[in-house]
Amino acid sequence: MALGIRRATPEDAALLSALAEQTFVEAFGHLYPEQDLRDFIEESYSVERQRVILSTPGYAVWLLEDDGVAVGHAAAGPCGLPNPAVQPGDGELKRLYVLAAYQGTGWGGKLFQAALDWLLADGPRTLWIGVWSENLGAQRFYARHGFEKVGEHTFPVGRVVDLEFTLRRACP
Repeated sequence: MALGIRRATPEDAALLSALAEQTFVEAFGHLYPEQDLRDFIEESYSVERQRVILSTPGYAVWLLEDDGVAVGHAAAGPCGLPNPAVQPGDGELKRLYVLAAYQGTGWGGKLFQAALDWLLADGPRTLWIGVWSENLGAQRFYARHGFEKVGEHTFPVGRVVDLEFTLRRACP
């Protein structure tokens, strides 16, 4: 395996769309009715939507690649979580997904660190993450990096409405 991380560009929109779908379905697809899952993926991970994200200043995406094949991604940008404590200038880790075959290798942590380094490149600021309430592994991972639960919000996928925990790492 020749693994590496690179920043995605707008030209990676189709690649990111396919990878986002693959990683989301692998991690959570079993939780949702098929049509709800399809509708969510079409809305959230369309090629056009990924192109917009990749072209918007203030947002960034990184790809984890194995010999040029994308196997994970992280996305970051301004915080959009529904918490009254969110302030202008706060950052958010919006996505962090690695295919199951690459989990436990340490590369998910490197991908996470690339996003954090970018979020903090202009100096300290408060960082936020939304995580599924039943994803205990992710919660432990984020807690090791100084994130604490400060609230809850919902995350709808069709007719299914998941409970998400809102995590924050305060600005030092």
